Amino acid sequence: MATTVKELKATARPKSGKGAARAERRAGRVPGVIYGNNQPPVTISIEDRDLRQRILAGRFLTTLVDIDLEGKKHRVIPRDYHLDPVKDFPIHVDFMRLGEGATIRISVPLHVVKAEGSPGVKRGGTVNIVAHAIDLECGVESIPQYIEVDVGSLEIGHSLHLSDVKLPAGVKALTREDATLVTIVPPSGYAEEQKAAAAAAAGGAAPAAGAAAPAAAAPA
Repeated sequence: MATTVKELKATARPKSGKGAARAERRAGRVPGVIYGNNQPPVTISIEDRDLRQRILAGRFLTTLVDIDLEGKKHRVIPRDYHLDPVKDFPIHVDFMRLGEGATIRISVPLHVVKAEGSPGVKRGGTVNIVAHAIDLECGVESIPQYIEVDVGSLEIGHSLHLSDVKLPAGVKALTREDATLVTIVPPSGYAEEQKAAAAAAAGGAAPAAGAAAPAAAAPA
């Protein structure tokens, strides 16, 4: 599923420097910059409330944005943002300008599906997500919001690797193909139960200790 393009209004910020940035924050705006695509950087500011809503909504760094800068649209993708270490509100944001047909390297989250149907989970196992995101390269118009990982057939102790996952068309993985994504972890005491079961099975196949040997046939 390709990401949709959101719109965000911005205002030109002619002055740069810490003093100008502080003034923007006092006015309820967050300073930022648009860079890339072989064009000079543009300093901007965005309403704090609007930016905060976008960040809290999730997937901020994987969502295309059309920034409306006083009537001119800039197609960008958020590349970084900084939060106040104490109050946890945004204090700066960076956007990378995207040219038409450009490709981008990006980290996309994993979505695990069908866990409740997994034989391993039904037997008490737990889904352990080893890699929470995959590094991808793709066109800017086909950035996946997430990569779906189906664990519906996994038994306890089994894993899914990147090579087991089908990626969308036009999307290339930068992570190693043998990278483990998800495993089904056995429940507590599972190993001891398996050993006890194996011992019981082995014991059932052999004569019980102390049992009398079969009587020899009497001579004719």
